[in-house]
Amino acid sequence: MADHETGDTARAGEGRAIRVLLVDDHQVVRRGLRTFLEVQDDIEVVGEAADGSEGVARTEELRPDVVLMDVKMPGTDGIEALRKLRDLGNPAKVLIVTSFTEQRTVVPALRAGAAGYVYKDIDPDALAGAIRSVHAGHVLLQPEVAGALLSQEETNGGSGGRSGTLTEREREVLGLIADGRSNREIARALVLSEKTVKTHVSNILMKLDLADRTQAALWAVRHNLTD
Repeated sequence: MADHETGDTARAGEGRAIRVLLVDDHQVVRRGLRTFLEVQDDIEVVGEAADGSEGVARTEELRPDVVLMDVKMPGTDGIEALRKLRDLGNPAKVLIVTSFTEQRTVVPALRAGAAGYVYKDIDPDALAGAIRSVHAGHVLLQPEVAGALLSQEETNGGSGGRSGTLTEREREVLGLIADGRSNREIARALVLSEKTVKTHVSNILMKLDLADRTQAALWAVRHNLTD
């Protein structure tokens, strides 16, 4: 009984079930995702939307933790929806779930603020893991997706400033971002407060002229700041 209570307490300490919104123009896809996700103890599907415009409205209304977003949809597509959510300052993490692998689709989605990018043929259990990962603050990119963005960075001559502008602590934080660590995990690893880690992350993005954690993670990989 004590062990059971400890487990429940640990789960409660991590927060309630992850609230997920499904945004896809194919009803059969939404139904399949809902059927699988509803059997996950720590994931709750709170709603659905059939296009990007409705997805933005529902995200604002329902305030989900994670949005599973298709890219190619009629009307407002997933990338434009991402931009609108970013402009609105909505805190939901957006995980792109799509069948499109072209660089011209991958890169704009990540630039627009996607927290991760996976393909629709992903194993169901891996998808649940992906939702938990982005909810925890991790950057989630399948290898070929990371390769597409890195290739784009090389084509553009790289992004960001010089690693020499970073302090040693900022370099440590950046390396942990590249390892997929959340701010909480970085704080624990470096024995810092989460507020201090957030300040370091903001400074890193400013100094390197990067837009988000995804770009920071890829910058660190390109500049060999990972283990």
